[in-house]
Amino acid sequence: MKASVTKGLGQGFVVEDVELAAPAGHEVRVEVKASGLCHSDLSVATFIGGEFPVVLGHEMAGVVIEVGAAVTQVKPGDHVVGSLIQYCGACVNCLAGRTHICLRPEATLRAPGQPPRITWNGAPVAQGMGLGGFAQETLVHENQLAVVPDDMPWAQAALIGCGVLTGAGAVLNSARVEQGESVVVIGAGGVGMNAVSGARIAGAGTIIVTDIEDGKLERAKAFGATHVINSRTTDPVEAVRDITGQGADHVFDFVGVRSVTAQGMQMLGKGGGLYLIGVGGADAGIDVSAMVALSNSQKVQGVYMGSSHLKRDIPFYASMYLQGRMNLDDLVSKEIGLADIDSGYESLKDGTTARVVITDFS
Repeated sequence: MKASVTKGLGQGFVVEDVELAAPAGHEVRVEVKASGLCHSDLSVATFIGGEFPVVLGHEMAGVVIEVGAAVTQVKPGDHVVGSLIQYCGACVNCLAGRTHICLRPEATLRAPGQPPRITWNGAPVAQGMGLGGFAQETLVHENQLAVVPDDMPWAQAALIGCGVLTGAGAVLNSARVEQGESVVVIGAGGVGMNAVSGARIAGAGTIIVTDIEDGKLERAKAFGATHVINSRTTDPVEAVRDITGQGADHVFDFVGVRSVTAQGMQMLGKGGGLYLIGVGGADAGIDVSAMVALSNSQKVQGVYMGSSHLKRDIPFYASMYLQGRMNLDDLVSKEIGLADIDSGYESLKDGTTARVVITDFS
């Protein structure tokens, strides 16, 4: 099969012919129909590093074509969405429903000494986040897959596996936003727009989006923002306090720059929560005054993958989309071929581009 192989830091994405093993145990062979370009994969390929060569791609959707002997949750012909959440299903966190912080995520991978899932010229190829969706086919543990309706379009389905789980999940699962509450979304990128969608589903009374680009802010209105603030031209803390009257109930930081995060803390009202999702700089973080946090009963919480349970949440978001209650169409800015990943990532530098999705694997 064809796969986009990253051979080392800064070496880009190159289509090669690779071999995919037969599914064993709980593994599922999936024909990939769509795979989104997420910045996390670009970061691995350009400066974070890891095992090389590797097939990246962790926002993927496709059709099950073969299953291992121990598979019970999916069957050939099922339409599935993959997620980078790897969980064993048996540790104390998994048994408590906290699969996003599984204690043994490696249980979804082949054990050391077993043949690799992917080989290239006879040598092992790593599989990014247990998915490897930048390929015509992939081999995935069934715990990383959720079934979605057959009428769910592929490009939109793929985005649910990471960006939607992260953004909407931060609102619905991590913060548990309630009807009538006020929400601030800092950063109007694709993940932030999913937080806006989550806030709409939760019934938030006020949904404020801040960013430095007017084009992104205009797009935020299509997702359900009630107010938008250009933080380059307006003091966002003062504006949020003017809109809410006493500060926001929930602030979600998708930017992850220390000065911006500090502003998020200042936007909070009494009893409010600041949720840290983005990591946009080496200095990402926040200094918290214990006296202020205590006297105002405020909290700061890190959020991983929207505190999601993929088997529950992926089908739910697909249902919301098919009912017209969640905007995923405006997230798909561009569809590309498997050989166009490098140029696809370049196009994401344009502020008007929300998400780029591979839909041509020929």
